[in-house]
Amino acid sequence: MSVTRRVSAHQPRGRRRGLTAGLVSVALMLSGCATTGVLPAVTSAPTTATSTATSPAPTPSATTSSAAPTRTATLVMNGDLLWHNTVWMSAQAEAKRTGKGIDGFDFDPMFAALKPIISGADLAICHEEVPFSPKGGPYKNYPVFSAPPEIATWIASMGWDACTNASNHSVDQGVAGLIRTDTFLDQAGVAHVGTFRTAAERAKPVIITTSSGVKVGLVSGTYGLNGFVLPTDQQWAVSFLKIDDILAQAKAARQAGADIVVVDVHDGNEYQVQPTAEQVAIVKALTASDDVDLVIGEHVHVIQPVTKVNGKWVVYGMGNLIAQQPTSMPRTYEGLTMRFTFTGTAGGRYTVSKAEYIGTYFSNGDPIRVYPVVSSLAAGKGPTARLQTARTAIAASVNALGNNDGLIAS
Repeated sequence: MSVTRRVSAHQPRGRRRGLTAGLVSVALMLSGCATTGVLPAVTSAPTTATSTATSPAPTPSATTSSAAPTRTATLVMNGDLLWHNTVWMSAQAEAKRTGKGIDGFDFDPMFAALKPIISGADLAICHEEVPFSPKGGPYKNYPVFSAPPEIATWIASMGWDACTNASNHSVDQGVAGLIRTDTFLDQAGVAHVGTFRTAAERAKPVIITTSSGVKVGLVSGTYGLNGFVLPTDQQWAVSFLKIDDILAQAKAARQAGADIVVVDVHDGNEYQVQPTAEQVAIVKALTASDDVDLVIGEHVHVIQPVTKVNGKWVVYGMGNLIAQQPTSMPRTYEGLTMRFTFTGTAGGRYTVSKAEYIGTYFSNGDPIRVYPVVSSLAAGKGPTARLQTARTAIAASVNALGNNDGLIAS
């Protein structure tokens, strides 16, 4: 597909790198809370140019009927991209073995089984949980992350069109690291929402237009910053989970022409499979608004229920897409890739016509691989017993609250 976005020109899906196998696992580290502190102010604005224009929707072809043509948009979204040291070290080992990759990092073999799902979507949205380091590092692990910036280029090559990045780790490297992260994503042609480089950028809705002309607005917010405090004059840098503000962002996206508005919520108690009272209250408030069509959740590192609230689909928590947390917490090695197909007409409202979840499991170490659970079992690929366990556990978490008739396990 091709998309237009307000942030930068889209890198075509045809740009692909063929990469091969590899290895490695080092010491596992937990993702938790960072040390507290007041962040230094950053006075310089980003140097990369941005565009505020979105392309107009294609003109419908002539038809004998006066009714507006029906259009669809398939949205795919995933759990946390949480870059522990063992993950980027595995990608470095892959690149050394094959001589391929992006500046010494080869993530493609790790995610090869998932790539067709990502690249096949009309709009694919990732959750980039941690900031990027400068080129060449230093890279940092838990508790204050700084991941290789080559990941931004790889995200685009996988087929992700946008990333939400409001998280408790958004300012692990200060506001300067936040600006650097958004700039690397921008340069790769990946839209981003939840953190902002300027007050002016914060004020403009993030809307992505699919190749069929469906406009999708994205909003993202986090519960906090692990105790860090934004400088007084840079409060605009991160979107927080203040309901009035999140709803105002959703309304602004709708008024700017969004046919569909997706809200990404970074909240909850880590490793808890049931949503908290706060999560439930936030979801009820968001789904009660006509400006919100879908709510998705991140942060807790385990899968939480998929259900409907106020008649709208809600994913309380998608778990991890990638991480390397202690093997004593096996649920952290499982995640959800959600696929929602929206159907509607130009100028009308869009509703979900098909809802699917794709359970995933990633291996520990030597080498790391991400497995779509159902299709991997059907093809006889991956660790069969562990995938069977994951399938049962994922289904139990997804269906824990019920009220999700029509949801398909793919």
